[in-house]
Amino acid sequence: MVKRISIYIDGDNFVYGMKSLHPKYSDYHFDFESFIKKIIGKNDLIDIFYYNASLKQAINPRRFKEQQKLLARLRKITKFKVVLCKRQKRFNKDDEEYYTIKGDDINLALDMLNDAWENKYDKAILFSGDGDFAPLLKYVKNKNKKVEVISFGELASRNLLNEADEFSFINKKIANKFFWREKKY
Repeated sequence: MVKRISIYIDGDNFVYGMKSLHPKYSDYHFDFESFIKKIIGKNDLIDIFYYNASLKQAINPRRFKEQQKLLARLRKITKFKVVLCKRQKRFNKDDEEYYTIKGDDINLALDMLNDAWENKYDKAILFSGDGDFAPLLKYVKNKNKKVEVISFGELASRNLLNEADEFSFINKKIANKFFWREKKY
């Protein structure tokens, strides 16, 4: 039976997941389009949402440029919606500056909840290992929806995985198989 599937990607969590596989890996090196086609199979893809925040160009110009190329590439994928949130400056105990993303988790949760409420999908696929999403999965499942989690081994919260109907991990073999290569036309 063909299912309607929506995908929700926690971009910041995905970046850290890729780096957990190898320090030089990043979301920029992942072929989201091919991977999603593989996991969807013959099912009906409804939407793909990617939540993150733009990097600061002044802090890391090379990584900023890579991220902008990634976002442009993602926006070209059919049904792919990039949701950019804010980066907020913080200071640690040594008064060193760092940035956190604000609004990504709540936007992801609201979209997944709203889409479940409006019966837009039969199954949601969450790319994240963040345990804060465990109550979200419980609610979505109470709306008679299936939920799959795709994460990275060490970064996956046990609470989150316990709420999922199914889960799988992206490991080095998968990251290498879906390593993005610029297409030559």
